[in-house]
Amino acid sequence: MAGEHANDAVEIPTRLLVESMIRADATIDAGELYTVAAALGMSDQQVRLHIRRLVTDGQITQEGRGRRALLRVGAQMFDSIEPNVEFVGLMYDQDRGAAPWDGIWHLVAFAVPETRRQARDAVRDGIVSLGGAAIQGGLYVSPNSWEPYVEALADRLDIGGHLTRLTTTDLRVGELDSPRQMAAHLWPLDKIAAGHERLLAVTQARLDRLAGPQELSRSQILTILVELAAEFTRASEPDPLLPPELLPQPWPGTRARSALAACWAQVMPLRSMPDWPRMFYHYADVIERVTADAEGVETAGGQAICTAG
Repeated sequence: MAGEHANDAVEIPTRLLVESMIRADATIDAGELYTVAAALGMSDQQVRLHIRRLVTDGQITQEGRGRRALLRVGAQMFDSIEPNVEFVGLMYDQDRGAAPWDGIWHLVAFAVPETRRQARDAVRDGIVSLGGAAIQGGLYVSPNSWEPYVEALADRLDIGGHLTRLTTTDLRVGELDSPRQMAAHLWPLDKIAAGHERLLAVTQARLDRLAGPQELSRSQILTILVELAAEFTRASEPDPLLPPELLPQPWPGTRARSALAACWAQVMPLRSMPDWPRMFYHYADVIERVTADAEGVETAGGQAICTAG
């Protein structure tokens, strides 16, 4: 349980817990939700208040009361919780050397008028969330081919006419012209690495429990999976997914993701059991798909297992 290991306890937002417990039929078993919440150090009152807010907002409906209730999730909330398979796949491709950098920098500049300040702020935040780093006011760069995502963002905000896009292999930032030096200057790599070190510590502790001799209950397994999903999200969201050629080596994100894949490999045989949360199937399928050809994958009885080296 989270409380048993204070040094690797995971802080779980209540909403993430609720979203993690949604089953494939868009329902949540309230009894199981409260049991996992307690294992994570949350009070019944904390969970109850959050459920009440979701009901008030029209995101879920509740049938019954307390732990015997059945929660039904609305379509908007149900559709918004899938992991981004494409970006998770890129992480693992980079880790195993299957996505080498082509040396091309992708730049985007925008000059949205003051009268559209909200759109200007939104496009800036969107570009940063896609891994862009600011070179100077209104000019952002990424080593990844992000044009389709930037264009989709601009279309959604109706500011396509205010964007300039270009690529180059000849980039210099101030006095820096080494790609690795520029990456260290433009992105907070120490902070990003610390997040992955944290993910690695949490994941290895959970892997020890999953692979250990003691048989875990369903609620214990669910608790671990929620912790893994939360910590993976926390480490991944600020990560611009720079190619290995631009990162200090060894990069802790590689080891952290390998350990995460090993955790999911331990629970993949449980997919045949009914009524697991939707998150369980999504992450298991993603990890199995993107690590199928990875280095460190061993096959045992037809089951792909990615070792956490």
